[in-house]
Amino acid sequence: MTQSPDDEGTPGGQRPPRPERSQRWSDLDRPPLNAAGLRRGLVRAGGLWRQVDVVQRTGSTNSDLVARAAAGKAEEGTVLVAEEQTAARGRLDRHWTAPARSGLSFSVLLRPTEVPVARWGWLTLLTGVAVATGLSRTAGVDTALKWPNDLLVTVGGEERKAGGILAELAGADGVVIGVGINVSLRADELPVPTAGSLALAGAVNTDRDPLLRGVLRSLEEWYGRWRAAGGDPAVSGLQETYAAGCATLGRTVRAELPGGRALVGEAVAVDGDGRLVLATEAGVQEPVGAGDIVHVRPVEGG
Repeated sequence: MTQSPDDEGTPGGQRPPRPERSQRWSDLDRPPLNAAGLRRGLVRAGGLWRQVDVVQRTGSTNSDLVARAAAGKAEEGTVLVAEEQTAARGRLDRHWTAPARSGLSFSVLLRPTEVPVARWGWLTLLTGVAVATGLSRTAGVDTALKWPNDLLVTVGGEERKAGGILAELAGADGVVIGVGINVSLRADELPVPTAGSLALAGAVNTDRDPLLRGVLRSLEEWYGRWRAAGGDPAVSGLQETYAAGCATLGRTVRAELPGGRALVGEAVAVDGDGRLVLATEAGVQEPVGAGDIVHVRPVEGG
C-alpha cells in the first residue's frame, strides 16, 4: 500500500498497478492468507468476530461491506479481507493501490448501538490504538499515530506512513472501518519517500496471518472496553492511551480547513470529542475535527 505526499487516508498514492513478477505463487515472501486458520483463531462463542471472509481481489472492502450491511447480509463482527484491492479509498476520496499480498487490507462492521452517536467519532482513533497495540505485540515494531487516522513507523531514522484507517457509516446503526497496513512493501515499490512498511521498519515478523489475528484481537479488546464505558473515552482509557501514542501532539502544525482557511498552532491535546486542539499564537485554543480538516502538516522548525 503506497502513499502520495498529500494523502491523509489509507496508505497509498495513485499509481498504475504493478504486474505480478511471475506466476501467482512465485513470490514466496508473500504467501496467501489462511482463511480457515483465521476463522479458527478469531471466531468464537461470545466473541466479537462472527464471520471472516477472504477474497482474492475486489475494488474496496469498505464499499463491499457497506453494501452488505445495507442489504441486511452482514452482522456486527463481520470481517472482510482482500488480498488485493483495485479501487480502495482513503480520506477525501483519494485512491491507492498496492502489490497483491504485500499488506493487510480489511474492513470490519461494528454496531455500537448502546453508545451515543456523538461518540462514534472515536472509532477511528480507537482503531488506530488497537492497530498500533496489535502490531507492537506481533511485529515487534514501534509505531506512532498521526491524528486522525495514520499509522507511522520509523525507517532509517525518519517517520514514514505505513497504515491508514477509514470509517464510514453503514445505515443508521452501523460503522464500517477499513484498515490498510503496509507489511512487506519493498523500497523499490515505494512511490514516495514518505511511505514505509513494517518490513522496512525492521519487523521481526511479517507473516500476515498472525499480524491480522493480533490486530483484530486488539480491536476486539479496545472496542469492548470502550463500549462497556458507554463510549466514554476517558473512562475506557482510550483518550489517555491515544494521546500517549500520538506523534502529532507537541508539534507545531498547520491545519488546512475547507474554504481556504488555515490554522497554525501547537497541537496540545485531543479533547473528549476526539478533536485535535491547537494552541495558536493569539493565545487561543481551537479544536479542529477530522470531518472538517483537509490536512494537518508539521510546520518547518516546529
